[in-house]
Amino acid sequence: MSVLTDDLKRKIEAYFPRYPSKQAVALPALHLVHDAMRCVPLAALREIADMLEISPAELHDTMSFYGFFKDEQHPLGKTRLWVCRSLACQLRGAEDVLNHFCEKLEVQPGETTKDGAITLEFAECIGACEGAPCVLLKDEAMLDITTEKADRLIEELRKKYD
Repeated sequence: MSVLTDDLKRKIEAYFPRYPSKQAVALPALHLVHDAMRCVPLAALREIADMLEISPAELHDTMSFYGFFKDEQHPLGKTRLWVCRSLACQLRGAEDVLNHFCEKLEVQPGETTKDGAITLEFAECIGACEGAPCVLLKDEAMLDITTEKADRLIEELRKKYD
């Protein structure tokens, strides 16, 4: 039985004409599957590799090179929350913000809350230095984060998933 839906397969195949080879579609394919499934299961990795005419090991090498892809043993929560650790953010209190999130969510960076709602991670830079310290929540930069703002953000997220 196929892990990839027909829709996902069509979306992956739609990238083929855009690239010089099927192998070059590896990253877009991984992103599509990861976004849809919140991880890239081993069975999906095999199916993608078949579609791209490469070995599963080659595709796994690509996937494991990038820290943002999760496997089925470590799926993402419903929301991914990144705390920036760039120099600008560090100088303006990012470590305190990260520690506050860890304490309040009862997780360490890279972990997902027990209810599966939030995966907390850190990024080396999210490119919003003017608003340091900042976080990235579902691809949206949130600037000038304090522990008070972090508490409000956690409260909003918990209401959303309760």
